[in-house]
Amino acid sequence: MTGAETLERKGAAVVEAVPTRERPRGPVVSPTGLGESMTRPDGREKVRGEFEYSSDLHMAGMLHGATLRSPHPHARIRSIDTSEAERVAGVHAVLTHRDVPGRKVYGMEVPDQPVLAWETVRYQGEAVAIVAADHPETARLALEKVHVDYEVLEPLASAEAALAEDAPKLHLSGNVLRRVNVRHGDPEAEAEVVVRGEYEIGMQDQAFLGPESGLAVPDGEGGVDLYISTQWLHVDRDQLAESLDLPPESVRLELSGVGGAFGGREDLSMQVHACMLALHTGRPVRMVYDREESFFGHVHRHPAKMRYEHGATRDGELVYVRARLLFDGGAYASSSNAVCLNAATFACGPYSVPNADVESVLMYTNNPPCGAMRGFGAVQTCFAHESQMDKLAAELGMDPMELRKRNAISAGERFPFGQVVPEPAPVGEILRTLEKMPLPREEPLTGRDGRRLPGGVANVTRGEGVVRGVGYGLGFKNIGFSAGFDDYSTAHITLYVESGEPVAEVHTAAAEVGQGLVMLLAQISRSELGVEKVRLAPADTRVGSAGSTSASRQSYVTGGAVKLGCETVRERVFELVREEFDVRGDLSLGDAHVLDDGEPLVALTELLDTFGPVERTVTYRHKPTYPLDENGQGDAHFQFAYSAHRAVVEVDVELGLVRVVELATAQEVGRVMNPQALEGQIEGGSAQGLGLALLEEIQVKDAKVLNASFTDYLLPTILDMPRVKMELLEHADPDSPYGLKGVGEPPTISSTPAIVAALRDATGRALNRVPVRPEALIGLPPEPADAAGTSTGDAGYAEIGRLDRRKEV
Repeated sequence: MTGAETLERKGAAVVEAVPTRERPRGPVVSPTGLGESMTRPDGREKVRGEFEYSSDLHMAGMLHGATLRSPHPHARIRSIDTSEAERVAGVHAVLTHRDVPGRKVYGMEVPDQPVLAWETVRYQGEAVAIVAADHPETARLALEKVHVDYEVLEPLASAEAALAEDAPKLHLSGNVLRRVNVRHGDPEAEAEVVVRGEYEIGMQDQAFLGPESGLAVPDGEGGVDLYISTQWLHVDRDQLAESLDLPPESVRLELSGVGGAFGGREDLSMQVHACMLALHTGRPVRMVYDREESFFGHVHRHPAKMRYEHGATRDGELVYVRARLLFDGGAYASSSNAVCLNAATFACGPYSVPNADVESVLMYTNNPPCGAMRGFGAVQTCFAHESQMDKLAAELGMDPMELRKRNAISAGERFPFGQVVPEPAPVGEILRTLEKMPLPREEPLTGRDGRRLPGGVANVTRGEGVVRGVGYGLGFKNIGFSAGFDDYSTAHITLYVESGEPVAEVHTAAAEVGQGLVMLLAQISRSELGVEKVRLAPADTRVGSAGSTSASRQSYVTGGAVKLGCETVRERVFELVREEFDVRGDLSLGDAHVLDDGEPLVALTELLDTFGPVERTVTYRHKPTYPLDENGQGDAHFQFAYSAHRAVVEVDVELGLVRVVELATAQEVGRVMNPQALEGQIEGGSAQGLGLALLEEIQVKDAKVLNASFTDYLLPTILDMPRVKMELLEHADPDSPYGLKGVGEPPTISSTPAIVAALRDATGRALNRVPVRPEALIGLPPEPADAAGTSTGDAGYAEIGRLDRRKEV
């Protein structure tokens, strides 16, 4: 096969031969097979503190970059004076918007965010100037010498304020970033039983442990190499090339060690600033945010206010769902358009809903920009629709699990956004599986170890007023990109001999952010090519895009690309064997040999020594998706993952203290590829859901962040996390590689509503806002709403009654 030849494959995959090229060699991995647990190749170094993250990068002669940020959430910039900063000894560059070589704005979906602000700042912490110096302290000192004359403006501090007719426009397009309507069935449908509720979710942070960091190195020819922790190398590259006014091939990115992501690294942060400074000074420039700056340097989960109305028959069959969803997107678009779409399509939950009227609106404000975070629009709506299902069950006098089972959607039905539910969709089976899982036994409260009481090691309760509650949550999420986005991944596979042994090398641009993709790709290669050793080349932009490590898509899409690449390499090996040995039997690979009808025919080392390495580059695509029409109808997503949680909690109803006793979950996973990694994903996702339910919120008042530190932004610790019991359902996806599904997001989606439902069960209180605060559990009057209009308790969330035309129960 020549370099010009191509080979078409199922799923619109394209395979093409490419010549051998020099590239960095990654570590050799000797994994187990598919369906078995394996030791992470990076695990030992991470546990021992020896793993090199992007913040550990160092190069002789490098400079240190720092960023000047606006203290105001909304202001006009009258002038910027950098002259005093430029005179500081050791300072090599002080740059502003005037120094941006190319496009002065960037953005993943909408290019609306300035590289460096000019004329206007739209959120507290927006970048205004950058400095490069010999020492990080010198760079920070120089920032203090940059004088910016601001005219402070009144911020739009809430989505409601931004929606008002007389609100000032934050962008030329207005304050409404996107509006999605989903209308299905009869919009005027009536029901015998109606429940209504209003729900609110606070701003959650991804809280990854590794701050934004990277190293930019000029190549001496006008281009730049960037070593960076990110989730999407090629989108970063394309945005950088535009702003640096360089061709894409002159901007080369390589993935460095990533200390967590969860969506917070999809957008640019310091990437363009480091590259600008490196190109301006002609020297490598390293930038590392501290923790406070990290809170301002990346997007967060969208806060939301949601109004719902559910109608049902007296037998508990859903008749309709009406929902109005209002999201605060902050100052810039990021991935808010997709979040708005997801919220609209997942607003009704994985239930059979014959009639639906959903409006999802996403606003620009002067709050911190919001974008991707694990769950991506479905987290917010799941909390609301599951709260509604519990409220409906109470109104009907029905067991909440029975109500969910009665309305569980099945494959072949239609979602409210018009798409036929694809196989597999065992929602009812998931609920029945969870229901059968034994509850934890109740321990006597008196004499119990204080660490197993609400309040934990603080030991402020002896068990007085402690009540147990049980609650459930059911959620689902799309896998991969949607609504017509060209979602693909490219992989380059090489089979060659090293030290007398055959080695398979895998080269993709897929970002390993801690989820274990490196293990899966090694397992696939070993299984498909029958070799023991697999080498993983560093992820970089010298190979085609693998898309973002988000939307639970990499196992499916990049896993599919690696599988397809290995298959084409294997086919070429078989062609060589047939030409050399004139065999016509059933060929296969195993134990580093080519097998003829299961018997060894020739060693791979012998074959490769004779013919040289075999390599192929492939591009894999899943089945297409399509944008929604004007009524919110269409095949927007290509596959879905489902999960359910049961939470058992203990609440001290006098002190407002909570202990989550146990989380149990059932999740449909397609096929288990690596049991230990899968369990880790489910436990980690459940931990983030627990954090959102009880602890985690970026406090924003008058558009200013009040708690930009891990001292004041509260995270679950090992003492807060309960045992997570899980049952995994394997129903193979007929269109995916090996039948697998992405698994990372569903646990975060269904765990939060389950915990809050358990708290309601224990306390009898409405709890319509997360995170749930102690005062809400003990019924204290809520604090006044802050300037952003965000209630700090349950005020304003009482049942507001049924519509007059509805029948009373």
